[in-house]
Amino acid sequence: MEKTISSRDIFKGVLLHVLRDDVELENGVRSVREFVLHPGAVAVVPVTDDNKVILVEQYRYPIKQKLLEIPAGKFDSPEEDPLECAKRELKEETGYESGKYVYLGYIHTTPGFSNEIIHLYLALDLKHGDSNPDEDEIIHVYVEDFNEVMKKCINGEITDAKTIAGIVKSYFKLRELRGEN
Repeated sequence: MEKTISSRDIFKGVLLHVLRDDVELENGVRSVREFVLHPGAVAVVPVTDDNKVILVEQYRYPIKQKLLEIPAGKFDSPEEDPLECAKRELKEETGYESGKYVYLGYIHTTPGFSNEIIHLYLALDLKHGDSNPDEDEIIHVYVEDFNEVMKKCINGEITDAKTIAGIVKSYFKLRELRGEN
């Protein structure tokens, strides 16, 4: 364990809250830890009855490119229920609503510099409707075969970590739900 000696805010913006802590390591050495506080988020793997995945493509400014991803979004507040956030984000980004959500656990996205946790859900029994993305989101929706999406995760065409984790976890959960080995 590391003992916090002092902590101070470095930056507090719309999305990011950066702290700088002076710490003492378990061997007695003092060090500095800079990290981002994050309210938490969800990501949803929407799978249709005919084994298609609903994906979104959006431009990601920090890496200056578009990424193909599963629908996702951050909590409106740290107290927001992850399932309610998942329902909201799926509807906003894709227009789909789910009759059945299966919780797949959570992932630590970048524990070297952030406390962000993303809760993952598999969404089944989908019904299509109208999307309503936030005004600062330009999202394109794609429907692709699940096995093709899995291949894209493996061969590097999809590089978004939450998408890879969500697709892999969903693959095994779907096999379990379908009674496959």
